[in-house]
Amino acid sequence: MNERELHSKAALVVIDVQKGFDEKEFWGPRDNPDAEENIAALIDAWQATGRPVVFVRHDSLKPGSPLRPGQEGNDLKDFVEERRGKGEGAELFVTKTVNSAFYGTPDLREWFEAEGIHQFVVTGIQTNMCAETTARMGGNLGYEVLFALDATHTFDLTGPYGWRLTAEELARATAVTLQGGGFAEVVTTAELVAAAQR
Repeated sequence: MNERELHSKAALVVIDVQKGFDEKEFWGPRDNPDAEENIAALIDAWQATGRPVVFVRHDSLKPGSPLRPGQEGNDLKDFVEERRGKGEGAELFVTKTVNSAFYGTPDLREWFEAEGIHQFVVTGIQTNMCAETTARMGGNLGYEVLFALDATHTFDLTGPYGWRLTAEELARATAVTLQGGGFAEVVTTAELVAAAQR
């Protein structure tokens, strides 16, 4: 990233960093054990420089999901919850029941427009689900989207015909799809923190 690429009003969108994703028996093997540390570093960098931060929570409608409202798993992880309200910049809390943060409450796009935000960074859980969907939709809506791949994680997944991909393979596929397809630029936490501090 060069010095021009991170706007002073670039928003950090922290997607679904919830306690329910720690339930290994439900989700299975995950990738990127450094994700939480990198997410925290990004929130700290954004708050220290007065940039806007959006915290997103998934309120699952699926029976048995650890992310259902009323379950402890619905809560944001402690390291995220304790950072809410600590920055000098604008802050928004969005809840959603589908993959894209643009289909949550309150309306993310309306807030971006009101705040004059045209660029945002995606971080959170899961890489190939809500994070990727939000990035794709942001790209479709004309935003400049930066995807902090090493500040996301996901889980192994089985699809049709018994095909199974590891979390690492899914994360790589997300990165290739987002950047190769022109939806977003894939970047690292270190690049973003350095750009924020310039």
